[in-house]
Amino acid sequence: MAASLAIASSALSTLYRIVVYLFLQVAPVSKAKYVIPVLYLGYALTSYFGAPAFTQIIAVKEEVVAIGQEKSERNGDVVTDVAVQETTTVIPVVEPPTLKSALSAVIFSVPSPVRALRTANFVINTLLLLAAAEFVFYPYFDSAPDVVYTRVGALYPDAVKIVVRYPAANSTENLVRVVWRQADGKDDSVSPWREGPIANLTAERDWVQSVSLRGLWPSTSYEYRFEDLNSTALPYPATPIQFHTAPDPRLHSGSHYRFIASSCMTPNFPYLPLQGRRIKGLDLLADYLWPSKPSSTPLSSVLAQNISDEDLSMPSSQVISSANDTSAENVTAPANISAAIPAPEKSVPPTEFMVFMGDFIYADVPIYFGDDAEAYRRLYRRNYNSPSFRKVYERLPIIHTYDDHEIINNYAGLGNSSLPPYPNATNAFELYNADANYDPIEEGQYYFDFRYGDAAFFVMDTRKYRSDIFSDEPSSHTMLGDKQLTALYNWLGKVNNTAVFKFVVSSVPFTALWTYEALEDTWAAFPYEKSALLSAFQSVPNVIVLSGDRHEFAAIEFAAGDGGHNVLEVSTSPMSMFYVPFIRTLKPRSEEVVNRTREEVVINEDGTKEVVKHVEEVPREKVLKYIAEGNYKWSTIEVDTRDYNHPVVRVEIMIDGKPAYHLEVLGKPVKLQSTTALGALVPQSLKGMLDRIGLKPSRWF
Repeated sequence: MAASLAIASSALSTLYRIVVYLFLQVAPVSKAKYVIPVLYLGYALTSYFGAPAFTQIIAVKEEVVAIGQEKSERNGDVVTDVAVQETTTVIPVVEPPTLKSALSAVIFSVPSPVRALRTANFVINTLLLLAAAEFVFYPYFDSAPDVVYTRVGALYPDAVKIVVRYPAANSTENLVRVVWRQADGKDDSVSPWREGPIANLTAERDWVQSVSLRGLWPSTSYEYRFEDLNSTALPYPATPIQFHTAPDPRLHSGSHYRFIASSCMTPNFPYLPLQGRRIKGLDLLADYLWPSKPSSTPLSSVLAQNISDEDLSMPSSQVISSANDTSAENVTAPANISAAIPAPEKSVPPTEFMVFMGDFIYADVPIYFGDDAEAYRRLYRRNYNSPSFRKVYERLPIIHTYDDHEIINNYAGLGNSSLPPYPNATNAFELYNADANYDPIEEGQYYFDFRYGDAAFFVMDTRKYRSDIFSDEPSSHTMLGDKQLTALYNWLGKVNNTAVFKFVVSSVPFTALWTYEALEDTWAAFPYEKSALLSAFQSVPNVIVLSGDRHEFAAIEFAAGDGGHNVLEVSTSPMSMFYVPFIRTLKPRSEEVVNRTREEVVINEDGTKEVVKHVEEVPREKVLKYIAEGNYKWSTIEVDTRDYNHPVVRVEIMIDGKPAYHLEVLGKPVKLQSTTALGALVPQSLKGMLDRIGLKPSRWF
């Protein structure tokens, strides 16, 4: 019995370590938090009652001689009776462990008679239990109630939204004034600070408020800090926060800028001991955006490596892609490498903002603390208290949408904003993220659109209005709801000829190629609404869908057939979270096809030319690139419309801090209307002078 318990102890210990490793390093599955303590308890009990195993057992034979009393025989001889008794004793012998046996005992929990090795196993398993407990309960004990921070959100040509959190001790209210000035890169110490809006921070709102700073010039750099109502500068921020206003979209002089797109992050995953505030993906992003040392490999040479391209037969655009060898699959055909001549090194355009596409917090992973406003707010404070995130949000404006994990896994709102836990979850989302977004199309909604230069953006709300897909007829299922769908269709009509590139932001993938759980949580679960939307997208040139959620990267082409415009989807995640190794969940192409006509010029025997049309079937959805590996992923999207006859979007996929794939989309020229907006033509020095004399920019500027 004791020997069986020792074997059980070894098996439980090994299984326990595997589960803890998967939980802390591979995927923090919520059920593991119940399995881990049960396995540990089973291991501890069987280890305590189990008998130690021995390397050798020796049988020792022992003879016992019993001498009786002397006796006299008839012949006069004296004899003594002697009895010999033989016994066998089994003695366990403990041999000194070898290095190999000691490592096996510690690593694989092999039963050992050596007390030191058994103690080492117990210590290791106890430390693993403490590590799992730290990972699970750290958000509760490190609630960051005193975190002070500020960031920039929406960027307008003449305004900006600023978020501030500044708790006051022994008070329920704190009034903080924003003061600002132009940042022209010269000696700013002589530039006077101008009074801006006052943020009324209250304990009821968790000391957070978003304010709008208005009366600014387009395409101009500014900086701000905080003062109390006595005009005394507050200690935070130590140096002013800088930002750059958006260009005036009515001045069609061409745009050239970058922005970041990603989703899904949680602190300290994969887990490291005592690193509960670190978000490694954001550390890598900060190093990428503001490197301490310039990159030794220029972008042009990276693009020239392993070039591959593919003519997508797009009526409106062409996609050229290249990738290094870190990806799982490259479905594009290799091009002639001799054509890939490294171009002269070009300057990198500024990165103006980031679009975070949901799962900013994980309210239910690894543990759900319940439908409580403070529980949700605590997770937002924890992220903003992260030194990794602070390095990013103090320098880069961020636009947010939300997904299910800001609420609870696979949440469907059914159009009911009072359905728990939606009110408490979105209260925290509003305070910390949504209030600093661009103004919603309708008051109280989380979907919105905005312009930045010659590109237009529509950010969806994919949670509040989605139907229960397990009830009613599939044709009646909706993800966006009637009002949001109407707003999206109106936006498509508005930007058709007023913006070059149109970005549609969806927190979940638009493609139906992802399988398993994605069949219920992505647009694949809403085929009728998706089909109608895709038809609308393909009626407009240069539409690109940005999505996240799946913890993988994929570039998807939606073929339009004759007369339409192909649509590209770039799905990128996680920013800093798990990915699933070994299991691949993305199909390479759809079974549904569309017809596409291809023309071929044939030279007849008599020398005449004849145009022959071929109708071919192509998949409606096709994977251009799929990369599953990597805990830290983001897309850098470069918009370049300086040449209106050849507008281009360049996409760089960064995985674990290294470039993994490049995609170039050659857009269709869009004839834009001229404008009388003059603000972007005014030199920054003149803007400063006009500010000093009190001249405010207005809509006609």
